[in-house]
Amino acid sequence: MNDGDGLKRADARRNKEALLDAAAAIFVESGVEAPVRDIAAKAGVGTATIYRHFPTRSDLIIAVYRHQVEACAEAGPALLAEGPTPHAALGRWIDLFVDFLVTKHGLAAVLQSDDAGFEALHAYFVDRLVPVCAQLLDAAAGSGEIRSDVDAYELMRGVGNLCIGADSDPRYDARRLVELLIAGLRRRR
Repeated sequence: MNDGDGLKRADARRNKEALLDAAAAIFVESGVEAPVRDIAAKAGVGTATIYRHFPTRSDLIIAVYRHQVEACAEAGPALLAEGPTPHAALGRWIDLFVDFLVTKHGLAAVLQSDDAGFEALHAYFVDRLVPVCAQLLDAAAGSGEIRSDVDAYELMRGVGNLCIGADSDPRYDARRLVELLIAGLRRRR
């Protein structure tokens, strides 16, 4: 294998990631049923490129979902390493998690015909993100910033439940409620 092959693969990977980022942004703006041409325009590619990588809409939605799970999982340790405090890192990660949950809306409806596929995605989500959240919680508890009895899965479930109402009521501010939840984890002195 020569260096040219490695560069082509790296370039293809970057292009695919840019396409997935564009699709995620369009899904946030217009939902998962947004026209493929809108995604292609945002990514700066032709629709044929999207269909070459993702033959069906479900393939694209699943790829966006997995891409965002990976980005969220990778962000946890990075935020912990560069954040001013573990609690600040936890708060920033929860913000990313909330952003991720917004792009997830509509996924269930698209995948209803394939319950096994949806279950596999949910298991992937839990397997990748709960340990990251637990690492952030452990660091914040270890530094004495938050209480030590917070379970990562329960916290993520609570955040997810707070985000549900954002779709149907413009006065509902899920991000503010999540901020209150995270502030409530602080240890009383």
